[in-house]
Amino acid sequence: MPRILSETDVADFRARLCAAAEDQFAEHGIEAVTMRQLAAALGVSPMTPYRYFRDKDEIIDAVRTSAYDRFADALEAAFEAHGDPAEKSIAVGEAYLDFALNNPRAYALMFDLKDMKAPPSEGLLAAGRRARDCQVRHVQGLIDAGLITGDAEDQGHVFWASVYGFAGLVLMGQISPEEGRRLHRLASRSAIAHAAP
Repeated sequence: MPRILSETDVADFRARLCAAAEDQFAEHGIEAVTMRQLAAALGVSPMTPYRYFRDKDEIIDAVRTSAYDRFADALEAAFEAHGDPAEKSIAVGEAYLDFALNNPRAYALMFDLKDMKAPPSEGLLAAGRRARDCQVRHVQGLIDAGLITGDAEDQGHVFWASVYGFAGLVLMGQISPEEGRRLHRLASRSAIAHAAP
């Protein structure tokens, strides 16, 4: 008879399974990975993952939620570490780049998945909103300081698209990480300088 699991037991195993799944999905592709392979990666019986997750779709959602939460944590920490709005904005972009470069597998699972069969959970949607909200918040600080004009949502997407592009170029090996950071700072300072009244 299976032992009764505490909340800590469940959380620990789910975290271990998600970490293994993140690696397996990134290395082999989501479609190629089975629940049996995930169980084998952890050295447990093929049925064990079903005690913690309904199916593979729920694992994919949990892996992506974890990635977005870690991403949002990094952006928020960069935002809180600076007082000057311009430096705050640049730091958020650098945190974005650092996360993408230091966590390429998680980053790919966050942004490269298309046509998922199952709708995103509330947890995944909330984690994604946290990341987007931080992008808007640092831009709103620039607007409030009179450094740029326009709508914070629109300008947040402009800043996001810029750093997303630099991250992509680095991950594809087109430019070095140092060059990606330099170009991000250049683009951010240029946008602020040209938008200032």
